[in-house]
Parts: sequence; C-alpha cells; structure tokens
Amino acid sequence: MLYQDTVESEVLVHKPWFVASIFTVVLAVLLTFNLTGTTVGELMRPVIGDPLQSGFYGRFAIAFAMAVVFCLNLALIGFAPLRVQIGVVWFELLLLFLAFFKSFDLSLPFIWKNLPFMITQGVVTTIYVSAISLMFASLIAIVAAIAKLSSNGFTYGIASFYTSFFRGLPLLMQIYLIYLGLPQLGVIINAVPAGVLALSLCVGAYMTEIFRSGIQSIDRGQWEASRSLGFGFGLTMRRIILPQALPVIIPPAGNMFIGMLKDSSLVSVLGVWELTFLARQIGQPTFHNMEMLISASIIYWILSICFELIQTRIERYFARSKAR
Repeated sequence: MLYQDTVESEVLVHKPWFVASIFTVVLAVLLTFNLTGTTVGELMRPVIGDPLQSGFYGRFAIAFAMAVVFCLNLALIGFAPLRVQIGVVWFELLLLFLAFFKSFDLSLPFIWKNLPFMITQGVVTTIYVSAISLMFASLIAIVAAIAKLSSNGFTYGIASFYTSFFRGLPLLMQIYLIYLGLPQLGVIINAVPAGVLALSLCVGAYMTEIFRSGIQSIDRGQWEASRSLGFGFGLTMRRIILPQALPVIIPPAGNMFIGMLKDSSLVSVLGVWELTFLARQIGQPTFHNMEMLISASIIYWILSICFELIQTRIERYFARSKAR
C-alpha cells in the first residue's frame, strides 16, 4: 500500500482461501522439480524410504511437505509486526542462499586468503571508478538537461543527439570505442580514464532524462515568479528550481549510481584491477573460479545495500518539506 491503512481488517495471509490458493500454487511448482536427490530428500527418508527409489510418491511427499512448511511459515509471519516480518523473511532467504552456495563445495580457506586483497584493491578501485564517473555524469546530465529544455535548436539538437547515441549503444561497445578509437585520432588514453569516460558519457545520457523530468515536474509558475523578481537564470536554477526538483531526481539517480557500481565491472575488459577483474585473475590459475565469483557477487551486493541506505537517508533529508 502507498500509505498505512487506518482501517483495521483481517490479515490476508490468515484467510483460509488465500492460504489454500498459495498451497496449491506452491505444490504445483514444486512437483515440476525432482527433489528426491537433494538434501530435502534425505531428510524425508523416514517417510519415503530410499529417495532415489521412491518414484512419484516420494516426489509428491517432498513437494507436499515443503508446501505445508511454506504456508505455515507464511501464516505465522503474519502475526508479527512489520519490521519483524521483514527481518524474518530476509533471514530465511539468506539461509536459503547460503545453503545454495554450500552445494558448490567451496574452498573457504581460499576465499579467506584472497578476500583482503579483493577488498583493498578491487573494492577501492570499483568505488573510485564509480564515484568519479558519477560526478562527471551528473555534470554532463545537468548541462544536457538544460539544453534539452532550451528553445535554442542548436543546443537541443546536440543534447538530443548525445542522449540518443549513448543510450542506443551497449556500454561495452562504448568502452571499446573510446579505448581503441581515440588513439586513431592521436589521443592516447589509459584504461582507467577510458573506463571513467565511457561510464560518465553513458550514465550521463540516462541521467539527462532524469534531470530533465525532475526540472519539468516543477510548476512553470515557479520559474515565472522568480524571473519576475529579477532573478537571473543561474540563481533561479540554483535557489528555486533544483532544490524543489531534487526530491524527484534523487531516487532514480540513486538507482543509476547503484547500476553504475555493477556496470563498472565492464571496465575489467581493459585490464583495470577492479573487483570482477581480480575475481577472474585470482580464480582462474587455481581453478577456484566459483569461489572468487561468488565472493565478488556478495561484495557487490553488500556495496549496493550500503548505497541503498545512504540513498534512503538522502531522500528523507530532501523530503522534509513534504512531511506533514
């Protein structure tokens, strides 16, 4: 719901018809998988006997038991407060992911041995490339957004061509074009600056539309009133328009930064020692690819969570004027 409902009503997960519907759907989905050869099948051995010899009976019994556990879990969680529900769901899903990763028979000593280097070198480089790219992308986006809102055909044409071109090409293609194409013009550029430039131009094109829509969300009367008071263009944008547009701009812009954090892995094709590059370089010689790739994935996830929390705080700060 968009807002907390003030009308008390029965919890949906406590309604028999809803639980029965969920049970039927979960049972049907689980029956499509043969889980007799898994850990769950071994746990059900006292009921179904040898899992591999149990046939359809064992398959159905496992699916039925898992559907019952799922529905009971769903109904019991509904009695808890909202924050507790969220925490329990996160904890259970995390356990499932850990159980899934455990099935790969990972070498934990190898992970712990190389994790410090991946953090001190890979994470630092990833954040550095992403942060610098975000700064340049924001500057490009502001200029291009103002140009697209201009009545000048020349500036609008340049801005619209820029956004169309860089949103129309894959980011990996842009990285190659900049790193390999600029030397053809006599401009020699290293791997890190090339990656930063490609990320800045690509993300800047997307953020241009975010800034443009945010500025356009402000009523035109705000602009006309500030101009009638004698405010110049720069002062109007800085003191009147942008402060009101930021609450609209920040959520999608924050999402773009989190996306950029992951897209920065593409600069690994240039040999930049960021997280993905190190995961491949460390894992391949010793055939521990899965250990390093899973470690890098978890680090990316943790970084994304941290930036999500920062984004939430920034959104709350700029939304103070709308608080009732």
